Amino acid sequence: MKIIDMHCDTLYELNKHRDKRLRQNDLMIDLEKMGKSDYLCQNFGIYTNLQSQYDALDHVMDCIDLFYNEIEANSDLIAPARNKADIVENFHNGKMSGMLTLEEGDVIHEDLAILRNYYRLGVRMIALSHNLENNLTSPHTTHKGLSEFGRAYVQEMERIGMIIDVSHMSDECFYDVLEMTTKPFVASHSNARTITNNSRNMSDDMIVKLAERGGVMGINFYAPFLNSRASTSRVQDMVKHILYIKDLAGIDCIGLGTDFDGIDCKLELKHAGEMKKLESALRKAGLTEKEVEKIFYKNVLRVYEKVLG
Repeated sequence: MKIIDMHCDTLYELNKHRDKRLRQNDLMIDLEKMGKSDYLCQNFGIYTNLQSQYDALDHVMDCIDLFYNEIEANSDLIAPARNKADIVENFHNGKMSGMLTLEEGDVIHEDLAILRNYYRLGVRMIALSHNLENNLTSPHTTHKGLSEFGRAYVQEMERIGMIIDVSHMSDECFYDVLEMTTKPFVASHSNARTITNNSRNMSDDMIVKLAERGGVMGINFYAPFLNSRASTSRVQDMVKHILYIKDLAGIDCIGLGTDFDGIDCKLELKHAGEMKKLESALRKAGLTEKEVEKIFYKNVLRVYEKVLG
């Protein structure tokens, strides 16, 4: 079963620990683990800590350089992708794909030219905020919407063909994005709030609106977002969220956003090489092969085609 994972923090960890390599490491994601689970594409998110003394733009550029260095060093296994066509071509060439994304939109020094340059460098998805308020938007712990500059940022993302990611944003920001855009957008690593009442998860109305737009939400493997009473990330809780979302809004809005290498809980599904555990559990829960394919990669690939071309 092919896999597209909309979010991981592996680049951040590789940048922090320069002795580690993408091909094989002790993290949750490396190329050998991805190959074992038959990955089609991994979105490599660049997380930026705005409270760090390190310049945000310098950090992003360092991580982009690291991404391409690792891709080049492992060109027998993986190639960069900027759209669906690249992913398909890489697959036909016997390679997995890596796509660049950002997990913090306020890394442009309030200059949309830098946003456009990120696009030129291959960034194809941006989560507008993380857990801190910034010049664009407000995080899930607040009740503020997009700033005036945030609206201009979102409009420019849609114009040039970048996927807007609303994970970590406030509910008000979600509805601002919904109101001012026309293309599908995603919540790359967010679950269902009705199942687990956490502000990082999405309300029923948000899920339905996302589905109506043709967007996708990626199931997050972090234990507190799956089950507030469990300290371990369990496959059965992932299945519970998936079945609930399917009944609420349909199978077409569900994807994967593991948050691997960005989560610090105990894991039943420990790393990228064990994704068949989830596939098996979904089949046992009654989902068909076509439904599992949609969750594992086809729904996200559809969004890539519609937004990225």
